[in-house]
Amino acid sequence: MLNDNDNDNHKAILVLGAGELGMAVLRNLARHPRRAAGVPIAVLLRPSALRSVDQAKRKELAELRELGIEFVEGDLARQSCIELAATFRRFDTVISCTGFVGGPGVQLKIAQAALEAGIRRYFPWQFGVDYDVIGRGSAQDLFDEQLDVRDLLRAQSRTEWVIVSTGMFTSFLFEPTFGVVDLAMNRVNALGNLDTAVTVTTAEDIGVMTAEVLFEEPRIANRVVHIAGDTVTYREVADTLDRALGIRVERAEWSVPELERQLAEAPGDALRKYRVVFAEGRGVAWDKAQTFNARKGIRLCGIESWVRDNLARLRSNIGER
Repeated sequence: MLNDNDNDNHKAILVLGAGELGMAVLRNLARHPRRAAGVPIAVLLRPSALRSVDQAKRKELAELRELGIEFVEGDLARQSCIELAATFRRFDTVISCTGFVGGPGVQLKIAQAALEAGIRRYFPWQFGVDYDVIGRGSAQDLFDEQLDVRDLLRAQSRTEWVIVSTGMFTSFLFEPTFGVVDLAMNRVNALGNLDTAVTVTTAEDIGVMTAEVLFEEPRIANRVVHIAGDTVTYREVADTLDRALGIRVERAEWSVPELERQLAEAPGDALRKYRVVFAEGRGVAWDKAQTFNARKGIRLCGIESWVRDNLARLRSNIGER
């Protein structure tokens, strides 16, 4: 395990969480060619995760051990800011891959702990839409806390920060519960209208690009970096499914007023909140040609490739209720 006397501690990297995104980030950090020899990488995990008997989790833990990833016990939701800061203080860089599962207030607490610890660089959990463009008071109230985090980071100069804006996770666009791609009903439900655009990036590619941003020289600091696997309209999503599946999917439009009406019926429904935000089309899509990955000449997985790679999964959803 890492210890306080390790001479490389000032270079050490801590990733918070080992879910889908955390695992992708850890894999790419560990294997990156510009990672200096001997620079330790650790992951913060809840004690229950470390002691899990779930076979899939045990397999992931074994993979991390093989990569030389160290394990640090912690609980972001339960521990205080002071306790988290004591853990973070041993590291040079902290990357939060936790998502919103901790509930309101957790992202702000993590950011406060990072600043209290005086770490050199902090990558907050902002792997999603452009919260600056969306602004405060959106249908998804959790987004206001993301702006609180940005305000906190921008108001200080001791800790450098980097935000990686990725758009929607590609798999989420096709998640049946989200309701946009509804193959059980042979339909694409466009949020807003068929020409509304959305930027998407796979979790694996976010891991690739987070490592690229981290190790970029000259060092990236105090800025928002946009990446994109693809930026497409819902019409283009439907067209892609037509070609890949050899069928003609129906096109429907869920207008902003209709989605707002649905949200009013169930104001606590997180998916309905997201649908309204994406239907409004503000801060959820950007020009792929202007992204960091495009400037670096790094090709990421687009919608066409994702659909082709997941054809079997998509076909299994056709006609299911």
